Amino acid sequence: MGGDHGPAVTLPACQAFLRRHPDAELLLVGTEAALAPAAGWARCRPVVASEVVTMDDPVEVALRRKRDSSMRVAIAQLKPGDDGRAAADACVSAGNTGALMAVARYLLKTVEGIDRPAIATVMPNRNDGFTTVLDLGANVDCAPEHLLQFALLGSALVAAVDGKEDATVGLLNIGEEAIKGSDTIKRAGELLRAAAERGHLNFHGNVEGNDIFKGTTDIVVCDGFVGNVALKTAEGLASMLSDFIRQEFTRTWYAKLAAVVALPVLRHFKARVDPRRYNGAALLGLRGLVFKSHGSADAFAFEQALTRAYDAARNRLLDRVHDRILDIVQAMPESDAAAAPVARTA
Repeated sequence: MGGDHGPAVTLPACQAFLRRHPDAELLLVGTEAALAPAAGWARCRPVVASEVVTMDDPVEVALRRKRDSSMRVAIAQLKPGDDGRAAADACVSAGNTGALMAVARYLLKTVEGIDRPAIATVMPNRNDGFTTVLDLGANVDCAPEHLLQFALLGSALVAAVDGKEDATVGLLNIGEEAIKGSDTIKRAGELLRAAAERGHLNFHGNVEGNDIFKGTTDIVVCDGFVGNVALKTAEGLASMLSDFIRQEFTRTWYAKLAAVVALPVLRHFKARVDPRRYNGAALLGLRGLVFKSHGSADAFAFEQALTRAYDAARNRLLDRVHDRILDIVQAMPESDAAAAPVARTA
């Protein structure tokens, strides 16, 4: 029900996803009217919700008033029942980010050692690889301890998905020097360096915005405000470059000829930077797999989010990430726990 387009996008995306994944099943959560076109679909089960969280609903409304919203009902499918099994392995939503984070945290709780879930996704870099960036919007105001937790979550994610047990972590800042940045960033740098000295993660140091695309580190950590701005800026730049190339190569006959010669390179470039291909960000730190789709996603992009959630569930990402986090947290000395009094909230 969420996002800018709702069922007009999500239902076609679900059809395409099911065609490509014959072993997958979907629970479609929404109003009765929205679910009507999907009646009779194979490997689909409708779950009716009477309310919808809008994109401009305050968190309080989503959390306290709309108790039968499609968002809340969908997340509740991840909670184990009396038999110890959950109805669903992962949840995907294109809805209100703040509401999604709040409701997911309330219903699922966070894993031991993590106070706040963080949104993480990948961005392409010039090394023909990807840089994992978090947080991308779940937490606007972060304490230094939260940035340390994000670094641990990112390290666990990359280790689980990419097999990089010693992934490098960069702290996004206005300069590489340790003396730069706000008091929060400086303190976060101290905590990250201390954690690195104890072998809990591989901290590279401060990085700047362009390092995300240089591939300087495997992981870049920042608060949700900065991360979301960086993400939207990257998406806007990719769209602008794509439009510019298309316009320039259609102006004259020799430009069109050059476009034909360069077509394979242009196609590769367009695919490489197309933000729709990277849609579907994980809310890490929860006791359940929740993925956030971009609100303006089209059917192709929303299908990518479904695929990321499917791959995460199939590869047991939740167990692997959380096991690694628990190993790290339990190995941390009490002095670190005292520095982060909220770190053991479950």
